[in-house]
Amino acid sequence: MSARTAGDLVGPRGGVLVCVFAVTGAPRPAGAADARGHEEGGPLRVLTAGELFLHVQDVPVAAFGEEPLRARLERADDLERLARAHHRAVEAAARCGAVVPLPLATLFHGDDSAVAAVAERSVGLVALLQRLRGRTEWAVKVHAAGAGVRAPDAGDAAAVAGGRAYLSRASARRRTEREGHAQALAEAHAVDEELRRYAVAATRHRPQSEQLSGRREPQLLNAAYLVDDARRNAFRRALARLATAGRAPAVRVTASGPWVPYSFARWDETAEAHGSGVAR
Repeated sequence: MSARTAGDLVGPRGGVLVCVFAVTGAPRPAGAADARGHEEGGPLRVLTAGELFLHVQDVPVAAFGEEPLRARLERADDLERLARAHHRAVEAAARCGAVVPLPLATLFHGDDSAVAAVAERSVGLVALLQRLRGRTEWAVKVHAAGAGVRAPDAGDAAAVAGGRAYLSRASARRRTEREGHAQALAEAHAVDEELRRYAVAATRHRPQSEQLSGRREPQLLNAAYLVDDARRNAFRRALARLATAGRAPAVRVTASGPWVPYSFARWDETAEAHGSGVAR
C-alpha cells in the first residue's frame, strides 16, 4: 500500500491526522473490513512498513487536534467513547494474530511519518510480536473478603461512658482488623505466586480505588498474566481452585480474559528513537 502525505489528505473543510491503533506481523484478514474505529473517522485501513503492518484510520483535526483532543480526554463520557473505539480497532487488528497495541490517540501528520516511526522500531517490534504469538493476557483482581473497619453500633456508643471498657473494645477491634488485613495480604500474595507458575510473564498494576472497582472491600492485587494458549486450560483450573470457597477465606478472587496483551506489548519500550513523526 502506498503511503500518502498529510498534504494529500487536506480537504476544503480542514485536514486530517492518521491515528495508529496497532502493529501486527500479518495483513488484515478477509472479513475484517466491517471493523470500526473512531466514529468521526474514515474506514480502518492498513499501511505496510517492511514486514510490519500498521492498522490506522484517518481522523479529522477538528476532533483530534491538540486542543480539541485535550478537552475530550478531560470529559469522562468522551474519554470512554475514545477508549472503546480504540479497543474495537485493536481487537480487529488482533484477528491477524499477535498484535502490539499503541497508546490511545497515537497520532501522526500523515502516512509517511507513521510508517517511518514504526520502521525505526522494527527490530524491537518484530521481536515483541514473536514473544506474544500464541499468548493472551488474563486480568486477576483480589479483594479482601470483608469491608474492613465497621461503623460503630449502639453498643459501642453506650460503652463510651465506660471509658476504659470502650478503649479496650476498640483496641481489640483494631488488632483483629490488623490481623485480618495481614492474613488477606498473605493470601493475595499466595494467589499471585500460584498463578505465576502457569504464566510466561506477570505484572502488577496499581490497586483500583473503590470508585473504579465498584467494591467497598479493599483491592489487594490487580495483576495481569501472559499465558500461552496451550496452557490456558491449566491456568483456568488454577483460577477455579483459588476461587473455591475455603481455599483462601480472607480474599475473593475474580478474573477475566483472554484479552489482547496490553500489559505486555509496550510500544514505548521498542523505541529506538523517541517522538519521531508523532503529531504531538
